[in-house]
Amino acid sequence: MARRPVFEEVGETTRPAAATPRGGMIDAAPRGARRAIRTWMVVLFLLVAAMIALGGATRLTGSGLSITEWRPVTGTLPPTSAAAWEAEFAKYQQIPQFREVNAEMDLAGFKRIYWWEWSHRQLGRIIGLVWAVGFLWFWLRKQIPAGWTGRLILPGVLGGLQGAIGWWMVHSGVATDTLTRVASTRLAVHLGLAFAILGVLAWYAMLLGRSEADLMRARRAGEPKLFSMTTGLMHLTFVQILLGALVAGIDAGRQYTGWPRMGGEWFPARAFELEPLWRNFVENPGLVQFIHRMVGYLVAIFAVVVWTRARRSPHPVTRGAVTAMLVAVAVQILLGIFTVIHAAPLGLALAHQVGAVALFVLILRGRHHARYPIETSIRGTIR
Repeated sequence: MARRPVFEEVGETTRPAAATPRGGMIDAAPRGARRAIRTWMVVLFLLVAAMIALGGATRLTGSGLSITEWRPVTGTLPPTSAAAWEAEFAKYQQIPQFREVNAEMDLAGFKRIYWWEWSHRQLGRIIGLVWAVGFLWFWLRKQIPAGWTGRLILPGVLGGLQGAIGWWMVHSGVATDTLTRVASTRLAVHLGLAFAILGVLAWYAMLLGRSEADLMRARRAGEPKLFSMTTGLMHLTFVQILLGALVAGIDAGRQYTGWPRMGGEWFPARAFELEPLWRNFVENPGLVQFIHRMVGYLVAIFAVVVWTRARRSPHPVTRGAVTAMLVAVAVQILLGIFTVIHAAPLGLALAHQVGAVALFVLILRGRHHARYPIETSIRGTIR
């Protein structure tokens, strides 16, 4: 064996290369990819949340039908001349909403509702651009971890579908001689997909907030029963959100006020006056609002049951997450009551819609911690 110098440089020794993790580990990406991708997801989440709020304002101000054409590219620019504004106004004057609801509207009034809808569509384009630029950035730099390419494509696909559904919804109010608003069922589909996109982004951000190794360890300590219960609560809340869209689509919140009774009745006497029978469940203001109220009570009861189960969790962070969810349920119910008592004014109605976003995300957070609990000790968090 050859002698080695006493002061041989350590750096001269050849060492085997460290093994690179494989098999779908997000930590196999270049350092920093996980944090950067999470930041991108959070930005998209905030934009989609703002989109939901702006969409609510657009609906509440009666602005959703002010732009009667779908021009994904050329529609980016608003009218820039008096003649262009007159042409847009002339198109709006051809639809039933103008003739039956806004016949006294002048050009100045039209501009007010136009800017709401234009801003809503413009924000949608911005969201699509942020997704596309972000995806291309990470893909071209080879920073998308194995197993995550499809996941990161999903929000973009859903966003593109959402744009098409948005026009499908608007088309129901411009290509008709009867409707003076968009079809409530199409509004429910549009809002439901928005919440689905929001949920996907929130879940990804939660996953990316912890290392893959930490998630694998945490899953072994997960609580399947609590995870199943929070999943059920998430689904029931999603149904309640869809029912809220039906209520909003037919302005049922402004027709039956008062609480706990509805216009002095415990059950609306005209709940089944439409023919055929099924129409009452999506178009009858009394029955739709009654169902929305009843499902709201079910959400509250279910949330208390989930919280009671979560109190037995050995993980303080999980207990705290579910408690925050229960508080959000209580706040949302109070907002709903005040909204209907005051006949859904813009501020309260928007607060109720934003409250739905907060509640949905907090349920997802509780669900995440039930699946991937953060173990703690007397000294603090164990990773």
